[in-house]
Amino acid sequence: MLLEQISSVANNDQPLRATDVPKPEPVAQEILIAVSACGVCHTELDEIEGRTPPPAFPVIPGHEVVGYVEAIGDKVTLFAPGDRVGVGWIHDSDGSSEENLSAHFRATGRDANGGYAEYMVVGERYAYPIPSHFSDEQAAPLLCAGAIGFRALKLCQLRDGQRLGLTGFGGSAHLALQLARHQYPASPVYVFARDAASRRFALELGADWAGDTDANPPALLDAIIDTTPAWKPVVSALGKLRPGGRLIVNAIRKEETDKAELMKLSYHDHLWMEKEIKTVANITRDDIAEFLPLAAEVPLDPEVTIYRLDEANRALVELKRGNVRGAKVLRVAPQATDK
Repeated sequence: MLLEQISSVANNDQPLRATDVPKPEPVAQEILIAVSACGVCHTELDEIEGRTPPPAFPVIPGHEVVGYVEAIGDKVTLFAPGDRVGVGWIHDSDGSSEENLSAHFRATGRDANGGYAEYMVVGERYAYPIPSHFSDEQAAPLLCAGAIGFRALKLCQLRDGQRLGLTGFGGSAHLALQLARHQYPASPVYVFARDAASRRFALELGADWAGDTDANPPALLDAIIDTTPAWKPVVSALGKLRPGGRLIVNAIRKEETDKAELMKLSYHDHLWMEKEIKTVANITRDDIAEFLPLAAEVPLDPEVTIYRLDEANRALVELKRGNVRGAKVLRVAPQATDK
């Protein structure tokens, strides 16, 4: 599924084109992956609509990739043909502890072809073994939505027993809630979501309270993770933090639609008393490598809606319209165990 130009998904319900392209070949330390599943992430909308545009066209989107190693370059040592692997948003970088912030950071599905395809190549250091607990479709959202939620939770610097908020309740937040329940069992979790179905889903997964974006929780919160593409939840969340509380903005880009909400920002009500704002910028190799075994230990239970690869445009349009329960995943090929 090729992205060939920037367009508005609101006005173009076919932003990607299905076509045949040459099968890539791995060289040196690269592996060739036969893709079985790929998650659909809001960042794909950011790429398509130009908020984080690819540097060149055409490009194959998709950065929550699960598949099986089909071939390896002559210098590969970490994987062998037949291994099940995953690839996340980080396609390659400089390998430093801050590789997510590096000018050398390259994103899967934006700076290099991704997983909305039958095959893709990636350097072996940026592929990860998938725990056997998860099906291919369940594992796909773990590669970004889950792993980036894991990074956001770390940035909260939460202590067990402190109060956590989640604003927005889609692919990332529904996994972050489950992870928080495991890592901070004494911490109440409060969910803010604009639609009643998402609030019910949050309560089903163990949230202590769920309310509308503007609703007041039972108490001020120690940390809140914002997983939305909008500005209103940011302003609203700042007003629900305790003095010294921390807001983690877990988004690659924000949309312009409701940017006027920032004019409601009050220094006294939203920022004073040493409140902090921290953004999540990309993800490191170590984040994903550390998170996947933890996800199996919990174990997390990703809620997925499955589409065929040629239904990628429909999945993206539904994501744009906010039709989300858990995560959306493209089934590209049957699992090895199904073949």
